[in-house]
Formats: sequence, C-alpha cells, structure tokens
Amino acid sequence: MYQEVLAMKLFEALGWFFRSLWRGLDGLRRGFHLVVMFGFFGIILVLFSTDEDLKIPSSGTLLIAPQGVLVDQLSGDPIERALSGVRGAPTQETLLRDLIDAVRLAKTDGRIKALVLQPEGLTGAGLSKLQELGSEISSFRETGKKVIAIGDQFTRDQYYLAAQADEIFMHPMGAVSLGGYSRYLPYFKSALDKLLVDFNVWVVGDYKSFLEPVTRDGMSSADQEATSVFLGALWDAYKADVAGARGLNLNELQMYSDDALELLEAAGGDTALMALRYGLVDELLTRGQIRERLEGLVEDTMHEEGDFTHVSHEQYLRAVRNKRSHSDSQNSIAIVVASGNILDGTQAPGDIGGDSTSKLIRRATEDEGVKALVLRVDSGGGSAFASDVILQELEAFQATERPLVVSMSSVAASGGYWISMSADEIWANRTTITGSIGIGGTFPTFQRSLDRLGIHVDGVGTTKLAGQLNIGREIGPDMDGLFERTVRHGYELFIRKVAEARNRSVDDIDRVA
Repeated sequence: MYQEVLAMKLFEALGWFFRSLWRGLDGLRRGFHLVVMFGFFGIILVLFSTDEDLKIPSSGTLLIAPQGVLVDQLSGDPIERALSGVRGAPTQETLLRDLIDAVRLAKTDGRIKALVLQPEGLTGAGLSKLQELGSEISSFRETGKKVIAIGDQFTRDQYYLAAQADEIFMHPMGAVSLGGYSRYLPYFKSALDKLLVDFNVWVVGDYKSFLEPVTRDGMSSADQEATSVFLGALWDAYKADVAGARGLNLNELQMYSDDALELLEAAGGDTALMALRYGLVDELLTRGQIRERLEGLVEDTMHEEGDFTHVSHEQYLRAVRNKRSHSDSQNSIAIVVASGNILDGTQAPGDIGGDSTSKLIRRATEDEGVKALVLRVDSGGGSAFASDVILQELEAFQATERPLVVSMSSVAASGGYWISMSADEIWANRTTITGSIGIGGTFPTFQRSLDRLGIHVDGVGTTKLAGQLNIGREIGPDMDGLFERTVRHGYELFIRKVAEARNRSVDDIDRVA
C-alpha cells in the first residue's frame, strides 16, 4: 500500500514537473513570437519613418545604386519583399519611378550637393527605362551639381547609366563589357520528334514567330529579318546615347566590341587599361581611393566609419515625399501600371490580370475625383481574352469623356498593344518595342509517345467533337478547323479594332502587322 501511494506521489510530481515545463516552454514560445512580432513592426516603423532630419544630411550626396532588374512595378507580395529585406536577401527589383523621382527632387534640394551613381547591382533594364533615368540624370547635371559614377566593373546596362556622369571611376582590375544586343532561343522540334510529341500550331502571318521554338530547329528568315531590325535599332540608339554622353565616336564604340581581342592584346591583357585608353572611364582607382575622392565632393563628409556622407534614394524618398504638396484628391490623375504577362483572372503584381487590372481601372472610372487616367504598359502580351476584358474597361472610362493616355515602357507588343490601342494619346519612347499585331495558339498531344509505351486511349463520345481535346489522341479535322478559324477570326478582330481605334484602314494596319 505504501509503495502504491509512493508511486502515485511520484507520478503526480512528475506530472507537475512536465506540466510546469510545458507551460514554461509554451510561455517562451509565445514570448518569442511577441518579440518577433514587435521586432518586425519595429523594423517596419523604422523603414517607413519620415523624420527628415534623421535621414538627410545637411550637406551630402544622393546615392543611386539600383539593385536587380529595373521595373515599372514590383512583383510579388509586399510583405514577402519586406521580410526578404529583413533577412538580408538581395533585392531583385528596383522601381524606375523611385529613381527618377529621387533624382528630380534632389535637383532642387540645397542639401544634396552631388549625385553618385553605383550601378553594379543592376542586373537588367530595358533601354527605354535607362533612357528615361539617363535623361533625368542629365537634367541634374545641368544645375551645375557634380555626378560621379563608381564601380568595380560595368556591364552594358550598367555602363549606360555610368556614361551619364561627369566622371567615371573604375577599379584597376575591372572591365567595361558592352557586348551589344542579341536574341538567341532554344528550338525544340527535333527533341519533340524524338519524344514523339505533336505540337499542333495555328498562327496567322509570316512574322508571327513566337511559336517557332516548337515547330522549327532554328530561326526563320522572317524572324531573323524582324529581330535584326529591332535589335539594330536598339544598339544604334545605345551607341548614340553613350557616345554623346562621353564625347566618343560611334564607330569607336562598335570597334570596342567587335575588335575586343585585338584591343585587349594592345593593352597587355589588362581590361581596365583597355577601357581607360578607349575613353570609357576617366580613372582607375581602388575602392579606398574612390572613397577618398567622394569625401571631397562636399564639406564635412566623413562618417565615423570613414565613409562619405550620402543618402540612398530609398531613404531620401521616405524623408521628402510626405513633405511634398499633394494634388487635390478631387482633381487627380489615376495611374494604373500594366506590367508583365497578360493572364486571365486575378494576378499578383508583376503580371497583368484581366480581372485584377480591370478592377483598378473600374475604380478610377467610378471615382469622380479622377480627371484623367494614365495606363503605363510594359508587356509583351499574353491572353487575348484578358486583353479585351481590360480594353473594355478602358473604353468604359473613356465613355465618361475623361482623357486616357497610354505611356509605353520598354515593350508594348501583341496583347500589350491591344490594351493600348483605344487611348486618346499613346506615348512611346524611341526604343519602345511595340506593335506585333498577331495571334496564335498551340495544343500538344502525346498519342505517339503513349503508343510507344504501350498506352492506348480509346472510347466513345456523343458528338464529333467530344474527346478531341484529349492529349492522348490526335486532334481530329473538325477540331483542327475550329482552332484555325478561331485564330484567324482573332487576328481579323485585332486588325479591325486597331484600325478603328487609330483611324486607319484595315489594309493599312494589315500591312504593318
């Protein structure tokens, strides 16, 4: 009996111990979650603090250091981006509008004495975007304020921005890699034949090449012709802008890429010396030497850690945007950004959803305080249905007799042009790739590959069309004819809509389509 009581007491004690331990651990867990939560909100508060005195030095420089791809709209979820920033993950995208706004505001800000460009984190940008930012940097220089570009090395897009500076400082082990523009794609016809996969393709027009990768083993002559024209136009514009900014000859820039090996041999294999001799950079300086030069741009420029006094474009915008006078909400211009692939339904930022983008346009239509709408387009196209859904909402806005302006970014092609065509005015950069008025479709079937594996699809249907979209069966002539006629009708509709919207004849549009 005594042993039983002792055992019960022991079990009770153990139970009390483990319950206490669990409560303690659970309390620690909850406390940890609270710490993380408050820490997260604390970081958010710090990030979005608008205390101007803490953010902008009385005499300093504005640092423009874009990271990732230069875009018109950030993609993905904002909370995920914030958490990625807290974790120290590399920034994948930078808003073009933020950089332009920062440079434009700094131009008349007495506290900003100079502009420092550090583009080495830039991984890609359409030429039209670089031109917009470059134009703003040139305007900044016209005020007499200094612009310095720094970097360990420069790629083609990075160098375009650097070329807008008064001086370019590069590391003695760096290089300027221009390279030009190219477009190389993988072609899968032979691979698909070996895999016994049939891609059924319906397309209208000789220059509608977007489905060629599944129907050919190489680029068609029509696609080569069209691609050579627009790539050549981009490269000519790039050379003209860079040569003009650096005081170079157009032919010299072409030779720098075409005769790179010969020039490098003449420089003893030293890529940095090659760039210096060719006038692409002004001085070769180590990072420490660059810091010393930057310290001399403005007075009292030393931080405790020995860096030059500067403010990033993010900090600068957070500090000054709330100080700006905002337009009357009863007389505002709405801006809707349509960036990415055009897809059906609701899509996250970075893609254009037929429903989600239409909702934004409808909100502007229903807001009587909105006096005009600007649609910023950066898209190579996508779903014809989603494109037309968006176009209908834009036409509904125009029916209220308020102006609609389309601002084209780097690309506004195919579906990107579909959503643009009805605008009262269309503004495009001289290097915007637009048009591509075409339509096509494809549907893969795997009956031959399944047959090789010994798998056979068989059955019955109540109509001639029933089961003809089974990927395990060959598409029948009726379904093939339906697809072909539907695609042809879509093209005819596209041509007709463009002709009506732009006050041109159908034949005129068909010739350039």
